[in-house]
Amino acid sequence: MGTSQVTIGFLPLVDACLPILAQEHGFAEEEGLSLAFVKDVSWATVLDRLLYGHTDAAHMLAPLAIATTLGRGRPAQPLSAPFVLGLNGNAVTLAKPLAEKVATPGKMADPVQLGAALKLEARAKLDAGQRLRFGVVHRYSSHNYKLRYWLAECGIRPDEDVEIVTVAPPFVADALANGEIDGACVGEPWNSVCVERDVGVIVLATSQIWRRGVEKVLAMREPVLEQRREQFERLIRAMRKAGEHFVDPANFERNCQVLSAPEYLGADKNLVMRAVADRLVLSHGSEPLHFPDFMFQHSEAANFPWRSQAGWLYSQMVRWDHLEFSSDDASRAAAVFRPDVYRSATKSTGDDLPAANSKVEGSVSQLTQVGAHQGSITLSENKFFDGRTFDPERVEEYLAQLP
Repeated sequence: MGTSQVTIGFLPLVDACLPILAQEHGFAEEEGLSLAFVKDVSWATVLDRLLYGHTDAAHMLAPLAIATTLGRGRPAQPLSAPFVLGLNGNAVTLAKPLAEKVATPGKMADPVQLGAALKLEARAKLDAGQRLRFGVVHRYSSHNYKLRYWLAECGIRPDEDVEIVTVAPPFVADALANGEIDGACVGEPWNSVCVERDVGVIVLATSQIWRRGVEKVLAMREPVLEQRREQFERLIRAMRKAGEHFVDPANFERNCQVLSAPEYLGADKNLVMRAVADRLVLSHGSEPLHFPDFMFQHSEAANFPWRSQAGWLYSQMVRWDHLEFSSDDASRAAAVFRPDVYRSATKSTGDDLPAANSKVEGSVSQLTQVGAHQGSITLSENKFFDGRTFDPERVEEYLAQLP
């Protein structure tokens, strides 16, 4: 087997770690692959490079892969996501003056209590003829959908009571410093950069909104996946090995050193370590807080592309783009996630493989063993903060219940 090159587009975020570590630690080479990387600063550019064939695959916002397939915002081009790069890993960071009013700096807030306090601030701002403004990294991002889900459930109407704007991750700290936004939902290390610059305070992790919420995926154009499927299956195996390496505390130091390099995150190694080790500094000068599963990796089939996760993202797209629900579009959205490719890539490895392709999201409240084709899978709590569940077979009923 000769070595094949795969070019991957990415943004400088900790959750781009698996393909980077697969290359740097030789897991890609073991699978006969050489990975090359193209770094960008905005998701729009990562997507353009992928669609125009400048890259073979990309570290991609899961909802953006679905929106592109459905033709939201541009002519439809079908994308496929056979691998989830990790669950959660984002946080809500507020400007210091706002954080001091609604939260206790240095402590993670309770989502319900924080939402209630934020609702009062939003009302006071509206009475003064202004709106609180929050930054998200892209309209079609889990950051946007989880932020909106939380605000709406707390009685704050996105787009009416508060404004939500797009800010590329590397510029969030500048936008907070300049007073352009009052808060943001962004991935690491950019929350920690805000804290380090003393312009923001981390108040909430997205895992407090949906404990096992889908985040980035490895995406490629569907025709490219079909043409080069065997290569992408090798890449999946290499990334699974990288994930096993990543979650071992013995490797934290080395992995942070690799990821923080200028060609990758170009960030302070100590800031990268906060997300990798689940030890976040929430406000400038405060002690690190151990926050387990901030960015969830590798175990509990974390990289498996559950079609129900794609279904939830589609439900939020319908909700916030004010679309008519379409069962055809729901099917196309779910089909972006490719558990069949993941299965065929890992069937010879002894890797944990779920028996199903879909599940009721948010339904696990205690350690629960689930059916497996291979290995043994025990899922831990995956609840939404409001106690709702999402059944991918009943999307219309689910949408009808939402505020």
